[in-house]
Amino acid sequence: MKIHEYQAKEILKRHGIPVPKGSVTQNADEAVEIAEGLGDLAVVKAQIHAGGRGKGGGVKLAKSPDEARSAAQDILGMQLVTHQTGPEGRLVKTILIEEGMQIEKELYLGIVMDRAASKPIIMASEAGGMDIEEVAAETPEKILKEVVDPSVGIMPYQARRLAFGLNMQPAIIKLAVPFIMKLYNAFEKEDCAMLEINPLVITGDGRLLALDAKVSFDDNALYRHKDTVELRDLDEEDPLEVDASRYNLNYIKLDGNIGCMVNGAGLAMATMDIIKLSGGEPANFLDVGGGANEEMVENAFRILLSDEHVQAVLINIFGGILRCDILADGVVKAAKKLDVKVPIVIRMEGTNVEKGQEILSESGLDFIVAKGMKDAAEKVVAAAGKGGAQ
Repeated sequence: MKIHEYQAKEILKRHGIPVPKGSVTQNADEAVEIAEGLGDLAVVKAQIHAGGRGKGGGVKLAKSPDEARSAAQDILGMQLVTHQTGPEGRLVKTILIEEGMQIEKELYLGIVMDRAASKPIIMASEAGGMDIEEVAAETPEKILKEVVDPSVGIMPYQARRLAFGLNMQPAIIKLAVPFIMKLYNAFEKEDCAMLEINPLVITGDGRLLALDAKVSFDDNALYRHKDTVELRDLDEEDPLEVDASRYNLNYIKLDGNIGCMVNGAGLAMATMDIIKLSGGEPANFLDVGGGANEEMVENAFRILLSDEHVQAVLINIFGGILRCDILADGVVKAAKKLDVKVPIVIRMEGTNVEKGQEILSESGLDFIVAKGMKDAAEKVVAAAGKGGAQ
């Protein structure tokens, strides 16, 4: 789960991490009052779940309260397009207005889970303000790393090593060491999946501040953080993904035209791979899980078909906990109820597969039954091609 920048900064403040002074609003007139309390310079920032806001016109500098109002009027209501939003962009409903400041240096500081080490890793770089992926690809030597043992937490020497590696002045190092340690503690206590400060700035008056903050949370730990769940902004998420989450379905919308419904994340990834190898493009990742019932299958099918780009569907099920006959019942009921117009290719193996195939054949519906994954992928790609040509 992701949250907005202003929400992330509220969490950082709770953990004693310094952030710029500022307030949020959804009203341009209120922007004037906020800017008046921040001094001679203010920054107006669009609040959406995407990076690159400045390049898209979603961050503006205001040298007076009137300029703050004008900037707020420009940003509020705009369809902000960045490299992370896609061409459709995101509607800006909220803005954050913060104090402007003289910036001496921009740095990068982030914490994520290192899957290879199975431990959190802290990354830091003097190349702050840039896309860290670009820095990692072109100049990986500029990224400092410290792997943290979660059983003991971050050690002071690790924070000092990062601070010295960032070539800070002694006075700033004294601020950076507790900053880094508090940031890791926030990452751990809030069950974050990622916590990124980009840029972390050293100001002209000798402060160290989180000028921007991006936080995402481990969905599996949200039951421990009821207050965090309330921060979720459904307007910033794909409607189909929000709908799927209500039924405990793992759904991610993609850009292709072949809908996929699979049980098991590994099989789902393999299914998308073999579709691409066969010349097609998957429209989604959809894992109904091993314990799906008829209702879940029906809802999964409905959500999948709600994507107007879907021209054919591949259902790939290995029957274990989810028996093939239960899947077949759910698919038949859903297909009749939703009046499906696109071709449906089904590959089933496992528990009660014969009974499932019997249900499909007696349904009166024109399903395409495949033998094996390769056959299924080739058939659904061919079916989608015919649909696109019509």
